[in-house]
Amino acid sequence: MRYVRFVKGAVTVAVSTAACHSLMYAGFAGARESAATSEDDTWAGAFEFLLTTAASWALMPLLLWAGMLVTRESGNTLLVLVGGSAWVMLSGYFTDDIDRAGGHIPVPALAAYVLLGTAVAGVGHRPDDAQDQEGRPTGPQGR
Repeated sequence: MRYVRFVKGAVTVAVSTAACHSLMYAGFAGARESAATSEDDTWAGAFEFLLTTAASWALMPLLLWAGMLVTRESGNTLLVLVGGSAWVMLSGYFTDDIDRAGGHIPVPALAAYVLLGTAVAGVGHRPDDAQDQEGRPTGPQGR
């Protein structure tokens, strides 16, 4: 088991979560401000709200992939898919919480997301981790 990969995953997921949460917080505040200053109350702030949500949902998988790439880890497809999907579900479920003034996604929910992401990040496979039947490395360092 490669514990360093778990640490890299935890840092990557925590930073990505903070970035996307901050984006949603600021974007939703801008949408509320736009709605408050608009003369047309029907769709005021809707574009900003949808743009913020879409940007956050698109940014999370990208940040997860880039963060693990920067830390020189490969085999991150599962983290990107599960982490991105879980972020869509988490941020979609708590949209009303973060959309109010001063609102945030509850800390236990964010902590659970970081723990899920850390666990999934540690499962990744690197091609140079291959072993033969006796357990000897067969990758570049084992030859």
